[in-house]
Amino acid sequence: MIWLGIESSCDETACAILKDENGHVEVLSNPLYSQIKEHAVFGGVVPEVAAREHLQKISSITSEAVEQSGLSLKDIDAIAFTTGPGLMGPLLVGASFARGLAKDLNIPAYGMNHLEGHLAAAWLTAQDLEPPFLTLTVSGGHTELVLEEPGFKYTSLGRTRDDAAGEAFDKCGKLLGLQYPAGATIGRLGKDGNRKFHRFPRALKGDDSGEFSFSGLKTAVRRYTETNSPEFIQENLGDICASLEEAIVDILVSKTVWALKKTKMKSLVVGGGVSANARLREVLGNYCERHGIRLCFPDRSLSTDNGAMIAAAAIRRVRQNLLHDIPEVKPWMPLAE
Repeated sequence: MIWLGIESSCDETACAILKDENGHVEVLSNPLYSQIKEHAVFGGVVPEVAAREHLQKISSITSEAVEQSGLSLKDIDAIAFTTGPGLMGPLLVGASFARGLAKDLNIPAYGMNHLEGHLAAAWLTAQDLEPPFLTLTVSGGHTELVLEEPGFKYTSLGRTRDDAAGEAFDKCGKLLGLQYPAGATIGRLGKDGNRKFHRFPRALKGDDSGEFSFSGLKTAVRRYTETNSPEFIQENLGDICASLEEAIVDILVSKTVWALKKTKMKSLVVGGGVSANARLREVLGNYCERHGIRLCFPDRSLSTDNGAMIAAAAIRRVRQNLLHDIPEVKPWMPLAE
């Protein structure tokens, strides 16, 4: 079966062609257009700008996906597109395009959960993985721990009370004078830095819950930049970035460890843009190796929003004959209540 996956929940216009054959899924193409340049001047994503860019790019990115796959539009058997969570304008562009194309090709189109897509991206690297398992979704808009059980039964174990981890990276990076998006830059600058140069706060780290909070970290970074000169910040930027990254990773890992102990799960699936962070992969990897826990990260090329993860989410549901039982997703909904 040949699937076209379309993702347009935020600032990436992404389409992919996947082939599901003989129990194995192959990604035939997965191009995307990132709007970083358009939003960098604003220091963050502007929904109206994002929607307009999706309108201009979605047709050409779809054509690029089909061309790279070596197939044609008539070879596509079904379309999977993102219905939420995400920005309403961009979501509407993707949904309208997907439904229109499906009608023209006389094939079905299925609306998929964006967060389920991030977890499916990790599944693409470990296609033998079956629930139950613990999931950590960590991106610019989401940070949550969810237990997935057979039949796509989701139980929330905790989520952020305010900013998401990726948002904390970007906002703190902006305070340090870094260009949006700042997450990858902080990781690069802090790679060889002193992670103990300054101890930034770890909110809620010691409490008995899976809840996160990153707004206090943003405030702490602001105060740090206000009480130190711009010259000091620039001279020690690598150490400061390392210390900031360590604080965010420490919170993510400590909460995930809490959830692993609470659920007694032996498999952990991580998805979302922040899953590409090398330090997070290192620390979580060390813990899971010591405790015999199977750890599934997506390939770094699949960590950011992409069309392959949306098609993969649909394929996962096909495997359990639950594609027609997809719950309605609102733009602001978490994966599980």
